[in-house]
Amino acid sequence: MDYGSSRCPGGLMVGEQFHAGRRCICVDLSARPSKEVAMSRRGKYIAIEGWEASGKSTQARLLADRLDAVLTREPGGTDLGVAIRGLLLGNGPEPTQRAEALLFAADRAQHLAEVVEPALSEGRDVITDRSYGSTLAYQGHGRGQPIDELMRLAEWASGGLLPDLVVLLTVPADTADRRLGEERDRMEREDTDFAARVIEGFAALADADPDRWVVVDGTGSIEEVAERVASAVGAK
Repeated sequence: MDYGSSRCPGGLMVGEQFHAGRRCICVDLSARPSKEVAMSRRGKYIAIEGWEASGKSTQARLLADRLDAVLTREPGGTDLGVAIRGLLLGNGPEPTQRAEALLFAADRAQHLAEVVEPALSEGRDVITDRSYGSTLAYQGHGRGQPIDELMRLAEWASGGLLPDLVVLLTVPADTADRRLGEERDRMEREDTDFAARVIEGFAALADADPDRWVVVDGTGSIEEVAERVASAVGAK
């Protein structure tokens, strides 16, 4: 009895021919999208940046809903990140400037490995409330730490994975101050000079990298700003 293999066109093994009278049913598997093909689209990584009370968190959530994307944040996008966020923004011991930068980097390393990269690899878009731009604006322009060293740190912590697009929401400093109210975290309690340096730093970052950064007016109603953000990212 002949137990030779029977193959369909293209070399795909789809059945075994035991004798001349047995029928082999061939199925053209090439016509079906494979799992690898379905997973080949890499998601888009979008960061929403800006000074405190610029509307980032609200607009990140609305954009994620619009795109059916993964919504996350820095710091605090992972369990470890939540603990780090408490160290950075809570009322405990105040870190030195270098320690502050390193804590943000540690949060980012965990966040990229645990949340962002897996989602992008699965074809999911990711919207993050803050990313590397905040490190450069706050610890760099705000604290006066060297921008080039902070950028190297951000790239090392992220494994070179930076957002495809950064949306910078801008609001006047006095508007942001009114929005903040009385209860503020460690960063929100910084003085007006620090706020001005950070705001100017964000503007400088956007000017230096126009292919990655887009500036959106954050004033007006939530709905108006949401439409501007959606237009900026092509999510209409």
